[in-house]
Parts: sequence; structure tokens; C-alpha cells
Amino acid sequence: MLRPTQQLKLILSLGSQAPVFGTLSTPSHCHLEPSRRLEELAAGLLATEPRPSRLAAQDQGRQRPACPAARRALRVPQCFTAPPHSRGDPAGRLCDPCPPPATWRAAQAGAMRKAERRVAGGSGSGSPLLEGRRSTESEVYDDGTNTFFWRAHTLTVLFILTCSLGYVTLLEETPQDTAYNTKRGIVASILVFLCFGVTQAKDGPFSRPHPAYWRFWLCVSVVYELFLIFILFQTVQDGRQFLKYVDPRLGVPLPERDYGGNCLIYDADNKTDPFHNIWDKLDGFVPAHFIGWYLKTLMIRDWWMCMIISVMFEFLEYSLEHQLPNFSECWWDHWIMDVLICNGLGIYCGMKTLEWLSLKTYKWQGLWNIPTYKGKMKRIAFQFTPYSWVRFEWKPASSLHRWLAVCGIILVFLLAELNTFYLKFVLWMPPEHYLVLLRLVFFVNVGGVAMREIYDFMDELKPHRKLGQQAWLVAAITVTELLIVVKYDPHTLTLSLPFYISQCWTLGSILVLTWTVWRFFLRDITMRYKETRRQKQQSHQGRAINNGDGHSGPDDDLLGTGTAEEEGTTNDSVPAEQEGASAAS
Repeated sequence: MLRPTQQLKLILSLGSQAPVFGTLSTPSHCHLEPSRRLEELAAGLLATEPRPSRLAAQDQGRQRPACPAARRALRVPQCFTAPPHSRGDPAGRLCDPCPPPATWRAAQAGAMRKAERRVAGGSGSGSPLLEGRRSTESEVYDDGTNTFFWRAHTLTVLFILTCSLGYVTLLEETPQDTAYNTKRGIVASILVFLCFGVTQAKDGPFSRPHPAYWRFWLCVSVVYELFLIFILFQTVQDGRQFLKYVDPRLGVPLPERDYGGNCLIYDADNKTDPFHNIWDKLDGFVPAHFIGWYLKTLMIRDWWMCMIISVMFEFLEYSLEHQLPNFSECWWDHWIMDVLICNGLGIYCGMKTLEWLSLKTYKWQGLWNIPTYKGKMKRIAFQFTPYSWVRFEWKPASSLHRWLAVCGIILVFLLAELNTFYLKFVLWMPPEHYLVLLRLVFFVNVGGVAMREIYDFMDELKPHRKLGQQAWLVAAITVTELLIVVKYDPHTLTLSLPFYISQCWTLGSILVLTWTVWRFFLRDITMRYKETRRQKQQSHQGRAINNGDGHSGPDDDLLGTGTAEEEGTTNDSVPAEQEGASAAS
């Protein structure tokens, strides 16, 4: 008698040769998809697999037959072997036609893996981490279809890359322009590195729209970090003039725009347009603020953290307007246009999108397995949505290390926001330049992966934890950008804060530090002291009841709680004394 998994493999191998699979055990299951039938069959067989025990050595000579459940699962119904035009159950109902062999071959591997995960999940140890992840992670149904789109094309990319380099070397004449050859050589080196990374780099936590997409941005992160390090090791003048190789318009000092000035909402002196101050502030940064905070909400996935970062950045603009003139804005520009309208509306739309993603059913089916064109178009659109969804529960007040981690995340976010303005200032780059826009697009793509890796790192219970590769690079890039700002314009950064601003930040820091000490140190000590005192009171009350008069004697007050042996002796004598008292009564 074959073991259940051996029987399963035998049936799967037969399914790849002939289209004989139509149901599981009865014709009533003919409506199930091929992958679902295979998955249920695999799960039923794996669940009945004999597990090793201490008596396994004694049973080596005996072969254990499959259990009745496995034999029932292996029973072939009538519509498995009936002719294509007469497949039906004994009641005369027709079953769905059996799928072609290619569909079964494509679904076998995915069904087998999903069945193993289902059985392993059902018999797991039930650790707190797994239980917590099961409560915050959505359930995913996948038929396991592995099409040409999902295969690794390592040899194809290598062949195309080799042909391209051979064409440039053998058939193209090398120009005599040194600057042009230098630019083209650097671009070619970057492209070769990107081709290697896209095909060979390690996958991250995201797989939609394609894992190669996120591997591409990982390699772009490496290239950008190397570029920043190169700029960091240049002199200030050489670093600014080097950007002329990227764009000849760069390397020229640019005046900063002052967003303050006249802050009247309604200017009665201007008869033509009294609201001209509002229209002057409505530039390209208004939709950029909205879109940016919508995407940041999708990254952070927490309303409180988004609002804290939004409000904190406005306070930073108030505090640093003496260093950068474009931080000088009107009060209604700070709190009405930025916090309430642009940022607030973006956060609200982001939270609604998160709610939809958390309630969405994640059921993935191969494109060629969908019969209708409408279903195919819908499947293509959903390819740009997440494969699964994990709800972030940061819980900053649950422990000291989570509180420090959340504070660090907020600090890095604010630092990355400030670097956007300071880099433009020290590198003489206009706000509307395409390099500024490319940097924002870069952080949008790498920020979501970095936040997911940081969240997984915080929830990891293993003693030897490892920060994700994208999160590591984002942190390194943020610090390198700060170092460039410090080196290229130390005079601006060393301008002292106004006295009232420094007082406000000192007071805020003291309040945060005081709350941290109370929450994670003094509060725990107080709670432990109250618990110990409560236990002592209960112990005294127990001794007073044992004495029979309801009050503790002077000896008990002097001795205190006593030793563990005395308490055990007293507790053992309680039933005898109670029996004596009841007999006397």
C-alpha cells in the first residue's frame, strides 16, 4: 500500500499526462476550479500522512496503509473516466468538462504548496507571532499559474546584454568626444548593473505588479547612494559644477522664493482681485502635497502617525524659516492649505484606500483561465494592487523598543522631508527641475518597501534579527543627504534658533522625555509596588482568618510574610482547622 503523499504524487503525475481529473470524490464537486480540487485533494492526503514517533524504529518492517479518509479522497468518480460527451453523475446531471492537461500541469505545483502550507498551518505550534500575523494579514487564494510573465529570464537578459555590448564594440565607431564617451560609459555601467540586479537580486516583501519591478528600485537605490557618496567627497564648487554634466542649466545660484509677504486673505486695496494672495500660493506644490500625503498614508498605514508627521513638519518650517526663506509662509498657508486641505485630504483618501484594501478579497487566477474579456481586463487592473494585505499595528506605547522605533521612523521621515528643501538650496537646483521630481518618485517607490521591512523587523521575535535591504538603503541615503547638506553649507545650518523657538523645542523635548520615563520606568515600578502591597495585604487577611478572630496577632505583624515553608504549612493546616470548627459547631 502506498503512502498518502506517494498516492498524491502518482495521481498528479497521471493528471499531467491525460485530462482525467474532473472532481474530488463525488460529482457534486465538479463546479470547483482545477486548482481548488487539487488543493483539497492534496490537503486531505497530507493531513493523513503518518507522522514520525518514538516507535518508528520498531515499525520499519511494516508498511502503514492509508487511512479511510485518504482512500475516500483517492476514489475516482464517474465523471473522471466517462467520455467527454457523457460525463455526468448517477442522477443524470452533467458535470463541467474536464480542463486541458496544460491547466492541470500549471496548477499542480501551486496546489501542492498551498496544501502543505494549510496542513502545516493547522498543525502549527500557535505562537503569538503567527497568531498576530494571522489576525492582521489577509487570506490569499492563488491557483498557482506560472506563466511566461512570471518566469526568471536570466539567460534571455544575458543574451540581449551581450549582443548589445558586442554591437557597440564591433560595429559602432567610437566618437572622439571625451565628455560624451565618459557620460555614455557611466550610463552603460549603470544599465549593466541594473540588468544584473533585476535578474539576480533578492526579492523583497512585495510581488505586485512584478518582483522585478521592486528589484529594479532596489538597484536604483544602490546607484543613488553611490552618486551621493561621490558628491560628498567633492569640494563644494566641484560638486555643484559636476551637476552641469547632468544638465547644463544647473550650477547657477538661484534666488529662493518668499512665500510669506502679504498674508491678507482679502486684500481690500486690490480692487481687481482681492483674493490675489490665495491665487499666488496655489502653485504646483498644492497637488504635490495632496498626492504625497496620500502615498505616505499608504506607506505608514496609521492615521495618528501621519497626522503627527504632518503637524511636526509645519512646526519645523516655523522653526527654520530663518535659515531657508521659502519656509516663511502665512499662517493660513501652514494650517489651512497644508495641514487641513492638502495633507488632511490626502490622509483621509489614503485611509479610505487602506480600508478598501483590507476588506478586498485576494483571489488570484491565471489570465488565460478567465473566460470573459471583462474578467481579463479586471485581472490586468488588479495586477497593480497588492498580492496580499497586512494591517500595520505599530502600538508605540506597548513597549520601550517599539516606542523608540516609532520615534525613529518619525525622525527619519521628517529628515527626508527637510533634505528635499536643503538639497535644492545647497546644490543650486530649482524646485521645478526634473531631478527634484525624480527624487520624489524614487522615495515613493522605495518608501513602501522600507516601511514594510521595518514593520516586519519590529514584529520579528527571533534573537538574531536582520533589517531589510531596502530599509537599510533608505536610512543610509537619508543620512548621506544630511551629510552633504552639512558639508556644502555649514553656515546656514549653524544659524542659531530664535530664543522663543529654542524654548518651545526644549519644553517639548522635556515633555516627551518625561512621558517616556514615566510610562516605561516609573509606571512599571509603581505597578509592581502596588501588586506587592496587595499580595501582602491578602496574606495578612489570610492569617487573620486562620487565627479565628479576624485580626492578626502581634507575632504575625513582627514576622511579616514568613518563609515559603511556613506559608505552606499554614495552608496545609487550613482544612484540618476548618473540619475541627465544623465538628465543634
